[in-house]
Amino acid sequence: MQIYLGCDHGGFQIKEELKHHLMFNYPDFVVEDCGAFAYQAEDDYPPFAFTVAGKTIAALKSGQPALGVLLCRSGSGMVIAANKVLGARAVEIYNESMAKHAKAHNQANIVAFAGDYLSFKQTAFLLDVFLQAQVDNDGRHQRRLQQISDFEQQLNR
Repeated sequence: MQIYLGCDHGGFQIKEELKHHLMFNYPDFVVEDCGAFAYQAEDDYPPFAFTVAGKTIAALKSGQPALGVLLCRSGSGMVIAANKVLGARAVEIYNESMAKHAKAHNQANIVAFAGDYLSFKQTAFLLDVFLQAQVDNDGRHQRRLQQISDFEQQLNR
């Protein structure tokens, strides 16, 4: 699996620690850091979200398993920006139930975490829960995801 990491200043420290966590605990994954590459208090989150979402969706379209992981102060801004990329299903994860649900029901392909409200330890735990959760292929979930995909395609005509 390809993992694309991105953050602004609000998630920089956690992203750096999470990168090492992923490389150590998931040696078969390829982890790509998409920035920020240095702490800059005035940087903006949208470019990082667009980069991670773009790379994640491109990988998925080519048939490669991929996940985008975003961090900012609240997580919300990253999700808003990432979901502007066609095919992105970005969600903010803030507890264990949400981590399982995001994978099982929504088949999220991008997850975001809040640097102001979650520690590295909590973030790593929630990402692990998401990665280990199983997709629920129940027809109702598939139907809903198809409705989203169909709507996106109508917008792109």
